[in-house]
Amino acid sequence: MGPHPAVAAIRLAVRRVLHDVLNDHAPERLSPGGGPPGRATAPLVLVACSGGADSMALASALAFEAPKLGVRAGGVTVDHGLQPGSDLRAAEVVHRLTGLGLGPVESVAVSVGREGGPEAAARDARYAALDAVAERHGAAAVLLGHTRDDQAETVLLGLARGSGIRSLSGMAEVSGSGGRYRRPFLQLDRQTARKACMAQSLPVWDDPHNADPAYTRSRLRQEGLPALEKALGKGVVEALARTAQLSRDDADALDAWASRAGESVRDDSGLLECTKLFALPPAVRRRVLRRAAIEAGAPAGSLFARHIEEIDRLITGWRGQGGINLPGKVVAQRQGGKLVIRQG
Repeated sequence: MGPHPAVAAIRLAVRRVLHDVLNDHAPERLSPGGGPPGRATAPLVLVACSGGADSMALASALAFEAPKLGVRAGGVTVDHGLQPGSDLRAAEVVHRLTGLGLGPVESVAVSVGREGGPEAAARDARYAALDAVAERHGAAAVLLGHTRDDQAETVLLGLARGSGIRSLSGMAEVSGSGGRYRRPFLQLDRQTARKACMAQSLPVWDDPHNADPAYTRSRLRQEGLPALEKALGKGVVEALARTAQLSRDDADALDAWASRAGESVRDDSGLLECTKLFALPPAVRRRVLRRAAIEAGAPAGSLFARHIEEIDRLITGWRGQGGINLPGKVVAQRQGGKLVIRQG
């Protein structure tokens, strides 16, 4: 008799991602003499685990599949220090991951700031810690337990911010420097992960922040999505996830167009020419402007649609207005038919 259907589903999702990692790092796995790869050259894949159902299911699937494919498997948990006893919970997660046979396994404590709000600050601190651990161990990939439900929430949050099609594209299956972050569960719902944990008798921790109405995503999860399903019927989550993929395909195409256009609208000194910018389709032009602002020092996470719209008016609605102040002390201004974006 085979494994529980939920267990089979999570293992298949992880197996596919591990095959991708092996293909991406095939040249690195060859021994110096060109022979078969050995353990020393096998890629290391880490799972980021909070102890919740999604990441524990992911950890269990990684522990099962990695040895069969010659992949080293480890884990990391991040202690955000936002709740009493968080250090004890992190130690318990390390114990559980080690019990699954993962190694190396470690806990990393971070200090969460305030910039961008509590959720964004925690996310920034978490990814910085994961990047550091991956670099230290030379990990080929870090697996994240985001599910289709998380994707749907991300799409709705992007829609509420009015941040454009890139925001609606949600989370990518592969992201980060060199494709470090992999999300095997984006096609699986949250209940599948929880059922997989129950079928394997894996203890899980339910983060109280996930039900705390003080957090936007928690309100959306507890109230927003259920209300949408009540009004529109079942299938909202699946539809939002499909929207994310379609939006990502469109956004990738527009980004590629903007990348090519960004060079064609500059003069010999590298300055942006307003007349050439004006001739571009708005969706492409705004991407060129956003990229130029980021290159000048504006933090990408603090650069919103309203900032780009203000810069765009220097091209499309020029009335002699002054410079536009952007995050990161960057200023955009029009000077003699050129658009100058630099730190003030």
